[in-house]
Amino acid sequence: MSEHVNEVSDSSFEKDVLQSDKPVLVDFWAAWCAPCRMLAPTVDAVAEKYAATAVVVKLNVDDNPSVSQRYGIKGIPTLILFKGGKEEERVVGATSKEAISRMIDKHVTGAATA
Repeated sequence: MSEHVNEVSDSSFEKDVLQSDKPVLVDFWAAWCAPCRMLAPTVDAVAEKYAATAVVVKLNVDDNPSVSQRYGIKGIPTLILFKGGKEEERVVGATSKEAISRMIDKHVTGAATA
């Protein structure tokens, strides 16, 4: 995991994600998931790109069933963008850095619109 991506858990989710004053991208993943491992460098790159305007975190679905169940995570990797404590957008499956960036750009303050 990179210096720009933190791990969250069932117990820290409320504070770290829902109460954040910045948009938060949550990567729902598991260690055994090959597409999750393939997506990890992309998530790290996005976290570095948006370090000043958004937060990127990972939540291991095996270790944190409560949050995973609450948001109906059926397949992983799933990326959910939260803003103001609410789910704004969701992507299921491996995706590109550009697609994730477009999703975040819509919700960060002061973002340049494409």
